Amino acid sequence: MKVSAPFTAVLLLCSPAAKADLPNGFVYLKDVAPSIQTDVRYATSNNFVGKKVDGYKAKKIIITRRAAEALKLVQADLKKEGYGLKVFDAYRPQRAVNHFMRWVRNRSDQRTKSKYYPHIEKSTLARGGYIAGRSAHSRGSTVDLTLVKTGSGEVDMGTKFDYFGPESSHNSNAVTAAQKANRAKLKAAMAKRGFRHYHKEWWHYTLNNEPFSYGFDFEVK
Repeated sequence: MKVSAPFTAVLLLCSPAAKADLPNGFVYLKDVAPSIQTDVRYATSNNFVGKKVDGYKAKKIIITRRAAEALKLVQADLKKEGYGLKVFDAYRPQRAVNHFMRWVRNRSDQRTKSKYYPHIEKSTLARGGYIAGRSAHSRGSTVDLTLVKTGSGEVDMGTKFDYFGPESSHNSNAVTAAQKANRAKLKAAMAKRGFRHYHKEWWHYTLNNEPFSYGFDFEVK
């Protein structure tokens, strides 16, 4: 059947390349704040699951535009003091959250215990508030991140990212005064630009008045 010119244009708009565009309101962080460092752990095996996580097809940070613009301001503030941000995760597909839950239920898989949860049992991670079947990350305005010092890399926060245990809490007394001060610096910088912290994880922040109240499941690619 012969296709008219107008219909051809419609086909082009619906091509795979066009469908790969992000949902309205989402951006790649690098397009808004290219100076922010990233380390997308869930697109690799370097994470608490021990393998690449479902839904992460590329080492890219996707985030709502509103949250990205706020992070850009945080980065500018910190730069004046010789610091910056490194982001580990932001938008997280629901399929990745489901992967986390399957991992929690598989009690025989303990290969990452010594690195990520050495002092608590895997069976307690869900009720302890570390892993959940629904995540604020899937709404796109929650971010996991740390501080970096210009010229010397990541700042010492007392625990690694995704370390499950009371040591990761903002109020933990298991870290040194200097490490606690580093956490406080990040917390203050994020709060100034409209992010609230999660008390159990020093790296976890959510934008106040986030644009979406529901989660998404498109892939990171």
